[in-house]
Amino acid sequence: MKQEELFSPEAGHVGTDESGKGDYFGPLVVAGFFLPDGQEGVLQELGVRDSKKISDSRVLEIARAIRKAYPCSVVVIGPERYNSLYNSLRNLNRLLAWGHARAIENILEQVNCAVALTDQFGDEKFVRQALMKKGKQVELIQRTRAEEDLAVAAASILARAQFLTRLKALSEEYGLELPKGASPLVEEAGVRLVRKYGTEVLNRVAKIHFKTTERILKIAGG
Repeated sequence: MKQEELFSPEAGHVGTDESGKGDYFGPLVVAGFFLPDGQEGVLQELGVRDSKKISDSRVLEIARAIRKAYPCSVVVIGPERYNSLYNSLRNLNRLLAWGHARAIENILEQVNCAVALTDQFGDEKFVRQALMKKGKQVELIQRTRAEEDLAVAAASILARAQFLTRLKALSEEYGLELPKGASPLVEEAGVRLVRKYGTEVLNRVAKIHFKTTERILKIAGG
C-alpha cells in the first residue's frame, strides 16, 4: 500500500489563480490557497472575493490576514525568468500551467488534500502534465469564472498582493512608476526607461512578447 493511502485527505480544497498576466510590467504571479471545509464564512467576513473587485490597499490588507491563517503558496515568475520561459515554451497557457501546478504542489507539501480548482485558461491537460507525483493524485477541476469559489478568490488576492508588491519594488529600483496594465501610460513609461537605461532594461522589467514592446522601441528609437 502506498504511504499516501494510509491517511485520509483533509476536508477542503485548493484554489489557484494568477495575477500579472495582462500587465506589461512586473512578474506573473500564481498563488494557491487551501480552504478547509466550514471556513467559508470566515473568508466572507474578511471580505474575500475576486481581487479584481477590490481596491489595491484592501487586497494587500486581506492578503496579510489570510497568509497568516491558512496554508498557501505564492509562485513568482519575475520578468527575466518569464521571458526565458516564454521564449522556450512559446505558449502562455503552458507557462501558466507550470505556475498553477507548482502552486498546487507547494500546498500539498503542507496539507494532504484531494481536490484542486483552477480557472479555465486553456487545455486542462497542460496543468495535468505539469503536476508531479503528489499533484497527479489530486482531482483537478478547471472551470470558467472559478474566482466565484472562495478558495480561488483568496488565491487571486494573494497573487495580486504579491504582484503589486513586486511592481512597486521594480518602480523604486528604476526610479520610475511602472503602471499596471498595457495602456498608453505604460508605453510612455517604457519609452522613458529605454531612453535612460537602454533596450535591455525591458527584459528585466517587462513581458517583452507583448506588442507594447514593439511600440516602445519604435518611439524610443531602439
